[in-house]
Amino acid sequence: MIEVKNLEKTFGDQKVLKGISTLFEAGKTNLIIGQSGSGKTVFLKSLLGIHTPEVGTISFDGRIYSELDKDEKRELRTEIGMVFQGSALFDSMTVEENVGFPLKMFTNKTTEEIKERVNIVINRVNLVDANHKKPSEISGGMQKRVAIARAIVNNPKYLFCDEPNSGLDPKTAIVIDNLIQEITEEYNITTVINTHDMNSVMEIGEKIVFLKNGLLEWEGSKREIFKTDNAAVTDFVYSSELFKKVRKMYLEEDNL
Repeated sequence: MIEVKNLEKTFGDQKVLKGISTLFEAGKTNLIIGQSGSGKTVFLKSLLGIHTPEVGTISFDGRIYSELDKDEKRELRTEIGMVFQGSALFDSMTVEENVGFPLKMFTNKTTEEIKERVNIVINRVNLVDANHKKPSEISGGMQKRVAIARAIVNNPKYLFCDEPNSGLDPKTAIVIDNLIQEITEEYNITTVINTHDMNSVMEIGEKIVFLKNGLLEWEGSKREIFKTDNAAVTDFVYSSELFKKVRKMYLEEDNL
């Protein structure tokens, strides 16, 4: 669980985050959405410790990040997995080497232990016959699976995903969404996903945080977002006829 209280972040004379408070639960896919300039990227980087907010706290299962010493912060970082936009794989490494990289960097596991764990997570994300291939030799969807495998190889408590569907076709994006949700539930991870993909909201939006102009404008589930009368949310979500139809379907179901 990650708890955020009254978070504020300023760059120069511009306040980007304006007192955000929310809770991300373990075992659920928590999505951050909002238009460009809403503050969602700064919010995600603050959760990761890349930015230091001037006001407010971020707690990881009761551990307030700003109150941890250097060793405690280092320990917390070993509990975090990250799926980067564009996958961010090492081109010169094989799939197996990419996935095993965090174990070599942050653990004292033997070569055999690393290989065993790598094979477990590669199988878990359904990568077949890819261990010895380079990223350039596999598809974008497979690269994303490698990125997910690398993110979970160290059994993280917290998983952060930055635009995990970027560059993927809609069908592959749904597969990746479902894989992230399955892993989140299976390992009871606190997963936070920064996305602009409304299909992800429909598929896996168990908790949705909608930011606008640095404020938490709305939060709720995927069912609730299709029923809300919040004007800022409806303007953002219902920009296509598809989502208008989905909303109508949800409302009709509730009236049955």
